[in-house]
Amino acid sequence: MRKSALIGMLAAMAVPIVGSSACAPEATTAIDVNALAEGSYPAPAGNELTIGAAAAATGRYFGAAIDVNALAEGPYRALAGNELTAVTPENAMKWGEVEPQRGVFDWRPADELVGFAKAHGQKIRGHTLVWHGQLPSWFVDGNFAPNEVKALMLAHVSTEVGRFKGSIYAWDVVNEPLADNGGWRDNIFLKAMGPDYVSLALNAAHKADPGAKLYVNEYGVETSGPKMEALYDLVASLKRDGVPIDGVGLQCHLVSGAAPGDLPDVMRRFASLGVDVAVTELDLRIRSPATERDLQTQAADYARVVSACRMTKRCVGATAWGITDGHSWIPGFFQGYGAALPFDEGYRPKPAVAAILKAFAAPGP
Repeated sequence: MRKSALIGMLAAMAVPIVGSSACAPEATTAIDVNALAEGSYPAPAGNELTIGAAAAATGRYFGAAIDVNALAEGPYRALAGNELTAVTPENAMKWGEVEPQRGVFDWRPADELVGFAKAHGQKIRGHTLVWHGQLPSWFVDGNFAPNEVKALMLAHVSTEVGRFKGSIYAWDVVNEPLADNGGWRDNIFLKAMGPDYVSLALNAAHKADPGAKLYVNEYGVETSGPKMEALYDLVASLKRDGVPIDGVGLQCHLVSGAAPGDLPDVMRRFASLGVDVAVTELDLRIRSPATERDLQTQAADYARVVSACRMTKRCVGATAWGITDGHSWIPGFFQGYGAALPFDEGYRPKPAVAAILKAFAAPGP
């Protein structure tokens, strides 16, 4: 979409996004679903119909994890700027990236993402503050005493949230605190502080930016089971104790053809606790090479996930973990799989795009 066309579209918007901030666009005009051919989508350079606009018309956002380095590529930058109403830094805000040496900070990639999002009127989901992965080596290998680990964690949360105060719509404050069996994940934070590290991190984030929405983000909780129940119990206990938690992130890293049928029920259960729900890291991987039938199955699963959000009043939006197959983590981590995202390596829309648009355009609750 040309910049002038985007400005015209935003000027016509009237319905605010749930939990919108000053930098977020609102809603757009109705979408003519009948005009969409299955598996087709207009070229981004010349049409105002976008996934973000379709989501905004329902009071939700559609976002993606952004590789800041890829923003130097014109097609990637254009697609991210045109299609999305929210962005998440894929890596740029993780502790190991922002503080590679103790007390030495590199904010340039994170600042670039924030500037890009603000220039395009997009929400920003900060990701992630407290996680067992991608920690700086000085922290992991420092042999710190438990009280030092606690102090360093709290300082990190306060410093990063404080730096971006007023710019970040929501933070994934604690990421993946649970093991696959529903127990606590054994990590450096748990060893030092026990389960209290979750509430300590949430309280520190709230103190640093009272206006930001605060999430616990987890994978493998999209269907009923021990891990999902453990997350439910954790959020319920945080709410009972008055800990500031605003939402639950369901990552939704899924295999195409196996999207859970009870996802709407899971979303409603979490929402019943008085928190928002968001799909935070959606992708649907396909065993390579993907056939046309595989792509149609994937499209149906994308629609299933988006529809679950559309039918859950407190589901505020969906974020794909990347937007184009050319910049996807899947092939590097899941041998023999790929083609997990809505747009292919050539930035062409896959059948998933039309399916997402139709799912957002369907009548809501």
